[in-house]
Amino acid sequence: MKKMDKKIPKFKNEDEEREFWATHSPLDYFDPSKFKRASFPKLKPSLKSISIRLPEDMLAELKILANKKDVPYQSLAKIYLARQIALERSPSSITQGNNANR
Repeated sequence: MKKMDKKIPKFKNEDEEREFWATHSPLDYFDPSKFKRASFPKLKPSLKSISIRLPEDMLAELKILANKKDVPYQSLAKIYLARQIALERSPSSITQGNNANR
């Protein structure tokens, strides 16, 4: 284990601190073996409102499905979008997509 001898200087403002960290490595000032995993249980993701046009029958079907699952239809739409995004990002889907284009 290496000893951390360097002290972080006192900064007058955020700009001075930003300049310092742009040219210095945090690993020279912190011992990675002492790092602990952080947990932020009350942190909520940022949300952005959007407008999306859907065919009326698709929206009606989404509302029916959401009602059966006892969830708001917008929440169900987010679940479906998140699931599809995860599928598209997975390595197996990339391989399958490349094979389909051949």
